[in-house]
Amino acid sequence: MNDAELFGRTIVLANADMSNVAAKADNPRVFLDINIDGRPSGRVELELRRDVVPRTVENFLQLCTGVKGFGYKGSKVHRIIPGFMIQAGDFTRGNGTGGKSIYGEKFADENFTLKHDSPGLLSMANAGPNTNGSQFFITLDKTPWLDGKHVVFGKVTYGMDIVRMIEALGNKNDPLNPKKSVTIGNAGVVS
Repeated sequence: MNDAELFGRTIVLANADMSNVAAKADNPRVFLDINIDGRPSGRVELELRRDVVPRTVENFLQLCTGVKGFGYKGSKVHRIIPGFMIQAGDFTRGNGTGGKSIYGEKFADENFTLKHDSPGLLSMANAGPNTNGSQFFITLDKTPWLDGKHVVFGKVTYGMDIVRMIEALGNKNDPLNPKKSVTIGNAGVVS
């Protein structure tokens, strides 16, 4: 045990497990600057859960920075389903059929520890088990039917109003054709 003195009183500190506090402090934060019809429209900031899914986070982080020579900057938000999710990250084809990871075209599901239990969660889009690339989505509501199928790896910490603005541009009957063009004008690490 460690003792500390505060205002003349000795306080006994129990040996607490601080590993979770340290791990959360190491979770990076990134930004996506959103353009609507080519005009800067706001910033979305996301905390990435490196403490739970480090490999998935490293992929997203490097695609935000473009350090490998490719990434999210300039790519489209290609799918908007109001009340469900917005999807982006296909920087090779722009229509939901492309993209690639920093590990090659696809990489395996890391784990399904985090659940789709609220709006504003960041999750990997895929074409079935172990087919993660660069595409991702942000939830607009609870989506528990996706648990065990898509890897949640972060959450919106700032700019949920921008996410809702993007949602308003969607059409449930035609999710691949938003009312206006939505792109990621820039992406990177929050300093």
